[in-house]
Amino acid sequence: MARIAGRFRRVEPRATARAYLVGLLSGVERKNCWRLTEQTGHARPGPMQRLLRSARRDADAVRDEVRAYAVEHLGSEGGVLILDETGFVKKGRSSAGVQRQYTGTAGRIENSQVGVFLAYATSRGRALIDRRLYLPEHSWCCDTKRRDAAGVPGDVQFATKPRLAWEMIAAALDAGVEAPWVTGDEAYGQDPQLRAALEAHGTGYVLAVACSIRVRINSGRTPIRADTVAGRLPEAAWHRQSAGAGAKGPRYYDWAWIDIGTDKHRHLLIRRNPTTGELAFYLCWSPTAAPLAELVRVAGTRWSVEECFQAAKGQVGLDHYQVRHWNGWHRHVTLAMLALAFLVAVTADAAPNRAEEPHHDTRGSDPIALTVPEIRHLFAAALSPSVVSPARLLHWSIWRRRHQATARRSHYRRRSADESSG
Repeated sequence: MARIAGRFRRVEPRATARAYLVGLLSGVERKNCWRLTEQTGHARPGPMQRLLRSARRDADAVRDEVRAYAVEHLGSEGGVLILDETGFVKKGRSSAGVQRQYTGTAGRIENSQVGVFLAYATSRGRALIDRRLYLPEHSWCCDTKRRDAAGVPGDVQFATKPRLAWEMIAAALDAGVEAPWVTGDEAYGQDPQLRAALEAHGTGYVLAVACSIRVRINSGRTPIRADTVAGRLPEAAWHRQSAGAGAKGPRYYDWAWIDIGTDKHRHLLIRRNPTTGELAFYLCWSPTAAPLAELVRVAGTRWSVEECFQAAKGQVGLDHYQVRHWNGWHRHVTLAMLALAFLVAVTADAAPNRAEEPHHDTRGSDPIALTVPEIRHLFAAALSPSVVSPARLLHWSIWRRRHQATARRSHYRRRSADESSG
């Protein structure tokens, strides 16, 4: 709260914001104003509702503090900015930006809002550091009456999701965030304007693209589809490398890269699943030559944003809000991002010298490292009126994490045996 206290003009909304954050970090199941009010001991939900809608504060200024706080605790080693979007399924048509649209959250077209997010990932952890609510062009941007009812500011105009993504990247880089790489899925990799903006800024990227994208090989002389290039590669062109640690150990894939420019800074990166043969494609550019291992690392980092969404929704109620107003959405989401950043910072600081944990170690009885869910559980339990002793809380935490470590070692032994027999 010390980081964001100065962004509130009056003491009442400042105190309410603190109570709201404590509620987000609590164990209450649904983190809306009514439940958070009950959880934090307030008599009525009015102060929290005013905090989200009408209190005089700048949600973007608080967002700047969230970004600075996350970067400060996560450091800059191997920093990668990650682009992605997530949906918030809604009923009715009054919530700002809501319409029937595809959302990966539901896996189909639903009545929903869509938020575009920017995550920051290093070897110490990952956190959400910026957000933009996508405002559809025809159903919202051109409907003045609907905009006014939802409190959409008059200066907010239609912007594509890649455009919103670039605004967040530019803001982060201008704020001094050290991130030599950007990655994202096809929705952003297919946009030539975003790629051009990153190149003009001197920021490298590894962006997913469709198999149908056309690239130029042979020093730019031959245009060809990406999947056609993959089909012509000899087996010697593929290199098995890990794309990072997953829930079940290192994620090994076969990788190939092809020069698609006149210099050594532009590549088509191809990932092949060694089990299914499924292919994925990435366009890569960097201001200086980068080895294959670095491109693979950045490509593998893209999945960190999914972990951020899972933690933000499951731990701090990113999608639990019941607000319709433009300001309400940005204020709730920003405070949820701060709550997540707090958990990530505590987790990182609990193991400040931690590198990637060995995933094939079958010896020892040490518990797994503290995780974001475990930190939130301990925090919520410590604030509970019926809290048990700190010693008992830590005893059960160590017991859980030690059994998780035992299960993981057993899985790795079984996996190694299967790979050896195969």
